[in-house]
Amino acid sequence: MYAIVRAGGRQHKVAVGDVLEIDRIDAKPGDSVELSTILVVDGDAVTSDPWVLGGVKAHAEVVDQTKGEKLVILRYKNKTGYRRRQGHRQKHTAVRITSIDSVSK
Repeated sequence: MYAIVRAGGRQHKVAVGDVLEIDRIDAKPGDSVELSTILVVDGDAVTSDPWVLGGVKAHAEVVDQTKGEKLVILRYKNKTGYRRRQGHRQKHTAVRITSIDSVSK
């Protein structure tokens, strides 16, 4: 069984036991969070009806708060001496999927 969940404006394919990095959420390691599902695949049964999936959640446990890779942003205009350098590290939350609710029709 796997599900497509929405977290931080992105969609992720998850199964029970998977660890994934999502955009930072305000939770401490050990806390449990719920992710809304978009699609659930259980064997041959594929469920994508929003009315049915309204109550189906993927439960996850927060593992760690981390930072991503450093991105270097360079701005340059020739013949003017204009140069700017800026760095950015996106904050992430690592979560482990503990369970996915079953779809009851």
